Amino acid sequence: SQPCWNEYLTTRIEQNMIVNCTCPISECCAQPTTDFIFSIVSSEEIIAKYEKALLRGYVECCSNLTWCTNPQGCDQILLKDGLGYGAACSKCSWISCFNCNFPEAHYPASCSHMSHMTCAKCNHGFCWRCLKPWRPTHKDYYNCSAMVSRAAWQKKRFQDYNERCTFHHRAREFAVNLKNRVSSICEMPQVRTLTFVLAACKVLEQARKVLAYSCVYSYYNQDIESIDIVEQQTEILELHTNAL
Repeated sequence: SQPCWNEYLTTRIEQNMIVNCTCPISECCAQPTTDFIFSIVSSEEIIAKYEKALLRGYVECCSNLTWCTNPQGCDQILLKDGLGYGAACSKCSWISCFNCNFPEAHYPASCSHMSHMTCAKCNHGFCWRCLKPWRPTHKDYYNCSAMVSRAAWQKKRFQDYNERCTFHHRAREFAVNLKNRVSSICEMPQVRTLTFVLAACKVLEQARKVLAYSCVYSYYNQDIESIDIVEQQTEILELHTNAL
């Protein structure tokens, strides 16, 4: 009967089990169509949940589509371009990485760099993707010697780069908060639009992001000649960023 179908479909939708659901009769494998569900379920709230489930299932089935990974929350669908990261989200301006599970684009650090995480409290190394202890099979560039002095040097080196990276991330948050405050001021009546300040805040935010991930890149890079060039360019960028 219609009331029975309504209760069954409503329950499946609320439990996020509507996609690929079948007839409740055990020997029947028929799947209710979208038109049938619309004709049975009358609640607008339940229908909205069903449409979200359909959209979510479609995005998950398409290898060239993904959701924006902005940790603040964004329901925008992005088209992967195969370049590691795409253009900024048209809705929230967040730049996602399409090649790994890290929540944002992390140039110049590579995806393998971002996969190796170290606990700031106990110094335990683990893989971001599988959460297992870091092993050489994860392309471990951070391979400590048994010598105590080597281990102490590595620990000090990690602390230095970690502090710099943390500083730039916090400075980036400052730029974001400043941009939000200026945006609020611009909305007030009789206030001249401060577009140049907003543009400066966006540049500042991007610069801090690059500086933070440059610390990750430099920490794992073993090419002395290459790292010298990167450090020089990073220093120049940091000077200009601080001035801004």
